[in-house]
Amino acid sequence: MTKYTEDHEWLDLDGDIVTVGITEHAAEQLGDIVFIELPEVGDVVASGAEVVTIESVKAASDIAAPLDGEIVEINAKIVETPGLVNEDPSGEGWFFKVKIEDVGALAEFMDEDEYKAMID
Repeated sequence: MTKYTEDHEWLDLDGDIVTVGITEHAAEQLGDIVFIELPEVGDVVASGAEVVTIESVKAASDIAAPLDGEIVEINAKIVETPGLVNEDPSGEGWFFKVKIEDVGALAEFMDEDEYKAMID
């Protein structure tokens, strides 16, 4: 199940693990991404807390944790090759995986149709 945030993140649930990345729309808006700083595995994050820093040729921005949980994996490939996010934002360009306690919290986020309507 994939959900979307108003901040242009996608959330893919697998059991109690949510993979987080940015949408193709967000990647296009940012332009060429040149630097990414990710959280550390083991970090406990709170919804709304800034956990990722992205710098592109256009701007610097932060990504907030969409849910409370513990970071269980990061995508080290995008730190070495930030352009992966531009090339494949919803695949190889994912950011981190977070273990959540409340799977029901995903109900508050948009499905794909709602997200597409928001960005149109």
